[in-house]
Amino acid sequence: MANIIEQSPQFALMPVGQDIIFAVSNADVVALQLKVKFVAEVHISSGNPPNVSNNNDLIGTFKTTPNNKGVGIFDFSNVVENYVKADNMARFQAKYKGVRANDVPFPIHMIDQYARNSNAVRYLAIQFKIEYLGATNCNNEQNDNVVREACGQAANSATYTIFNGYLKDTDALKYGGASNQNFGWDWGANYLLTGSTKKFLTNAPTLQSANLEDYGTVTFIVPQTYNASYEVGGMELLYLDSENTTIGTETVNLTWTHGGFTTYTSYAYNQLLYFGCFPANLQNWSGTFNALVSAGTIQGGSISVRATYTGSPKSDWVTIKVNCPDGKGYEPIRLAWLNQFGAWDYFTFNKKSTRSISTKGSTYNQLAGTWNESTYRADSYKGGKKSFRVNATEKIKMNTDFVSAEYNTMFEELINSPEVYILDGFQSDTSTALLNTYVTPVRLTTSSFTRKTVANDKLIQYSFEVEKSKTLRTQSV
Repeated sequence: MANIIEQSPQFALMPVGQDIIFAVSNADVVALQLKVKFVAEVHISSGNPPNVSNNNDLIGTFKTTPNNKGVGIFDFSNVVENYVKADNMARFQAKYKGVRANDVPFPIHMIDQYARNSNAVRYLAIQFKIEYLGATNCNNEQNDNVVREACGQAANSATYTIFNGYLKDTDALKYGGASNQNFGWDWGANYLLTGSTKKFLTNAPTLQSANLEDYGTVTFIVPQTYNASYEVGGMELLYLDSENTTIGTETVNLTWTHGGFTTYTSYAYNQLLYFGCFPANLQNWSGTFNALVSAGTIQGGSISVRATYTGSPKSDWVTIKVNCPDGKGYEPIRLAWLNQFGAWDYFTFNKKSTRSISTKGSTYNQLAGTWNESTYRADSYKGGKKSFRVNATEKIKMNTDFVSAEYNTMFEELINSPEVYILDGFQSDTSTALLNTYVTPVRLTTSSFTRKTVANDKLIQYSFEVEKSKTLRTQSV
């Protein structure tokens, strides 16, 4: 008899940071044969869904022996998480100030409108085979001295869409399948964009703030099972002044020209998209927004964005309050970090920040005077203990303004994030600039986070410290 997949993930789209469990059985073979092993051939693709009938997308073959119930159980989470990672650079037709990323590479945070993912999403499909002593393979070959693969008993899994996310202990699992044996995280309950209550891929509050020079994106999923119910046709932008009066609107259609796609295809890089909707992104391209900046009417106002399809809302509004200039002259520090969903979250620290530089160098003892010339000369600058090389590291301590308790989850993810960066603001550079000054990698040195609430703390304010990952370059002797 053929293999039977007794247990598999409940949902077709899943983060790699969850248990990806498959259980396979073959009662006849396990009961009657010797040296039985279940074999899993794992296929992962970045384009179209993989074809398990060939080895074009085969990344590995894994084996396990049946347990006491005659079932082979696999957990592939540690395998597949190596095949997704953060999108740091924009994909080729995304634009920065009108120039495509394949002409001038640039960071994902600075996109004009849309960008498709490059690394965050992959497809997963698995073919389960069985082998045992004396089995005949599909070439009708048999050798009793070795274990051979049995022919005609393979079972194919469904195709899954995996993304660079993880589950928290508070994310409830749901069970399903014929006997409720399958389980997984129901991402579609909140993040499948089907109506006005659905969310972008973030735990940030729906009301945020940013300076006029700040870059940033929102991220959303377009699932493999694509149909009109799930379709996102574009993004609606609503500009409000400080009195909450509408002063402008724009709709950016999801098209190839705008960095997305015009005709849907099932490629993995179409499954997750970014949209640049923060003030600096809009300054890159939007004449409507730049007119509001010149008139001074958007400062103190806000930008609201939501997904739509033919005028119908597909997501909740996200509102970005545009800060007025700070009269105290504090230097704003904007951080970007990888969140739970493999997307990016942002926050600008507008209050007091302090910078400190620590050095650690190599020294040597230099001889005084000149010893390799025709006569000795007593040069006063030579001799004694000298620095051969100085390695300098910069640290920055930042403070938030008073914030609401809605930021707690977002800041917890900042503490846990493996990728944190400082983003520089909008510059009047050319579209062909090298763009090496906008993103600075940092390491968060704040190692603990105490969740604050209004009941306990009244006013909520947080401090974080980061250390620049790159040492300051100095001369070497």
